[in-house]
Amino acid sequence: MAANATCVRNKSIHFICVTMSASLVTTHCTNFVRNNPKYKTITLYIKVTILPYRREINALNLIMKSMNGYVIIDIICATISQQKINHPSHPDHQLERMFGHIVSVCVACGEKHDGHFFQCIICPKYRIHVDCALLPAKLLIQDRTNEMFTHSHPLTLAYSFSFSEKLARFHPICTVCGQFFYEHLWIYKCDKCRYYVHIDCATSKRDAFVSILQETSLGKTFKNYKDDEHPNLLHCPFSDEGDNLLKHLFFNQKDVIVKHDGEILNHPSHQHPLNLFNTQTSLANEVVSLHDPMKKIQLLCDGCVKPITKVPFYKCSQSNQHCDFILHEWCANLPYEVNHYASHTEHTLVLLPKVPIWFFGVFVCPICNFSNSFTYGCTMCGYYVCINCAFIPEKITHEVHPGHLLSKINPSAKLINRYCKACDFSMDRVPGYHCPSCDIYIHVRCALLLPGVIRHKYDKHHPLSLRYEPAENHISEYFCDICEDEFSPFKWFYHCSACDQSMHTACAPLILQCEQTTYSNNEDSIFKFLNVKFGRTLEIKGHSHRLAAFVQGIERHGNCIKCGEKLQYEMIFKCLECEFAFHYGCAHSYVDSDAS
Repeated sequence: MAANATCVRNKSIHFICVTMSASLVTTHCTNFVRNNPKYKTITLYIKVTILPYRREINALNLIMKSMNGYVIIDIICATISQQKINHPSHPDHQLERMFGHIVSVCVACGEKHDGHFFQCIICPKYRIHVDCALLPAKLLIQDRTNEMFTHSHPLTLAYSFSFSEKLARFHPICTVCGQFFYEHLWIYKCDKCRYYVHIDCATSKRDAFVSILQETSLGKTFKNYKDDEHPNLLHCPFSDEGDNLLKHLFFNQKDVIVKHDGEILNHPSHQHPLNLFNTQTSLANEVVSLHDPMKKIQLLCDGCVKPITKVPFYKCSQSNQHCDFILHEWCANLPYEVNHYASHTEHTLVLLPKVPIWFFGVFVCPICNFSNSFTYGCTMCGYYVCINCAFIPEKITHEVHPGHLLSKINPSAKLINRYCKACDFSMDRVPGYHCPSCDIYIHVRCALLLPGVIRHKYDKHHPLSLRYEPAENHISEYFCDICEDEFSPFKWFYHCSACDQSMHTACAPLILQCEQTTYSNNEDSIFKFLNVKFGRTLEIKGHSHRLAAFVQGIERHGNCIKCGEKLQYEMIFKCLECEFAFHYGCAHSYVDSDAS
């Protein structure tokens, strides 16, 4: 291998060159004199040429001096017939240096090279290009990619990446180029951090290669926009579960300061007056608790169905009569109409507190799926989009791909073989964002609905951070602490480094109503019911008990009394007094048509 001996002034030289046998040199010189009689007397020198600006050995030559002048021969060429190595990649047989330049495929990198090779003396098809044969057993990738990529540990050279190993590691891709690995080709890896790189990606310093990295890198990116050209640019992810797009667009702190606690708002979405809560004092006076999963307190806005974690907000003045209607301050000040909405330009969309006809206003938003939030709708065409998705910006940035603008793509676009960087599900006909220069895609819902930090009752001491890649120094496998299933760390997940706690985005929902259950990672992950507010009750018929609650189905709920299918992972109605339960879609058999 390419073991190095340390020379003076911090220079280094291949071990094979240091230990070159004198007999090899003598043999070559004897043959040279025999074939060139004009060189009668020779003196041998070894000349080392060093490039000072790179501090690397550029040439190691054998110089033969005689009365007729000098003959300079590269020491590798001078001893080529005697060069044999025992290489760890092929332990059963020796490899010998082949004469001259040949064109062949290297078994190490899989590329076709025109140059010098080592070949197995028994297995003639086993050929390694000399550059690959002398690769170091360990390297720091930042030294080899001009710090476009960095990793805190040395990467170790491995001579294969078996299918079983890749399967156990959830089929990782090359950190540099983003492509998959072949089983029989060599790689550099850090197993404890699940960091894997093709050998040519890890070692090339060619200008052309580095320029490609700078333009389309999965690693360090360089800012490609000016701040003054995008003054209202949204930077994702949102800081925590209390932040959202509507707050970013419609909350004006200066306007709120001049408002006073207890101010009354008559809002068209609700039949009772609403009181403003603008300070912590007002919360204490009215004994109102903010949303806090750690204390199992749920407080969700009826407008956007997102947690209310801070003031200001409006609450129904008739709360003593069991009316729990509540709104973020910014949700109470949304525009009444949206004109020229991109997916429905023919009509103006009007703000509606709920979609008519469906129970509890549940409808299918074209962006986020199920929702019973406020909506912008066209009743003439039956087109509805939830307020969270009605104002999706054309461009954003995201921490996972810093410095580059992500542009919204047409949700009807056919994107075959394009996958979301967050969840690895298809981008085909799904609303998303795209970085054109790097060909990176992210679903709209993954970019906007997963906050950077959450709190969860499974880790009472620390917040969990959204991670985009495996954690460093995580020696064990990745298991979700909620559902206890193993998961791929190459999909986004929440993690606490201090406690080594991890969980799927599917199992780390931001609202308490979801904490009763865990999710299959193929069930639309966390997003299936994230915009649905559960918990209300309605009267049912055809059953001995009168009230049923609108909840999420979990495993112990069993099967639907109507259709016989399982209730887990679905919206259901569950009797408050017994196990009687049925799907939301089967509710017409048990609920009056005018029920809300």
